[in-house]
Amino acid sequence: MKLDQLAKRVADSQKNGREMDKLTLSNPDLTVNQAYEIQKLSIDETLTGDNRFIGWKMGLTSKAKQKQVGVEEAIYGRLTSAMELTKPVIKVGELIHPRVEPEFAFLFKDELKGPNITAKDVWPAIECVFLALEVIDSRYKKFSFTLTDVVADNASSAKILLSNQAYSPYHTDWAQAEVTLYQNGEMQKRGIGEAVLDHPIYSVVELVKMISREGLSIQSGMIVLVGGITDAVSIQVNDEIMADYGELGKLTLHVIA
Repeated sequence: MKLDQLAKRVADSQKNGREMDKLTLSNPDLTVNQAYEIQKLSIDETLTGDNRFIGWKMGLTSKAKQKQVGVEEAIYGRLTSAMELTKPVIKVGELIHPRVEPEFAFLFKDELKGPNITAKDVWPAIECVFLALEVIDSRYKKFSFTLTDVVADNASSAKILLSNQAYSPYHTDWAQAEVTLYQNGEMQKRGIGEAVLDHPIYSVVELVKMISREGLSIQSGMIVLVGGITDAVSIQVNDEIMADYGELGKLTLHVIA
């Protein structure tokens, strides 16, 4: 089992929008640590002067979901500049199983690292907070995968849309911030920030602890998607997805071919 070959398979699937078999079908002994290495190698293969590594995303940040899949911590993925949508439009023809979920995105002004990080360390390092919609897209057939597979597939990362408005981290109770997700005008999902590990700040704490095992950190200028506030909804051509964050505003995504 050569991890670089598996990483190339994942990178090709992500780039070309072609579904693939689960890696664990042919490599049943693949570990989560090896899957993170595959994730790193596959993303590194995409990095260029025009596609930079810009931050991290967290997945499985719901305690209920963790229990459902039998894990005790979230998973993380990598974000690159090519994933960020510059307009509120997503082309689903480039994707396989596109789904959308509402999130918060934290932008950092200071580096955060080490296994002993606390929420008290995180708050002063935050530059601002954005409203966000994440488009997730598993590259595996039938949207079916194990924990190891999804880690290797960069935690199903695809695209992100950030709000034009940035918010102070200090004037909103992010655990109580509400969001209602609409699809073509019909309410689909509703949630509050505490769905993310009881408070989004703890998602950042957990991320720092996890990546510190690999000697990595959240660096100044990086974005972190802290995790879905609601379950994701599947999207198709001509859909309009709108996330209403109440007093914080709204974020709308148009789906085209």
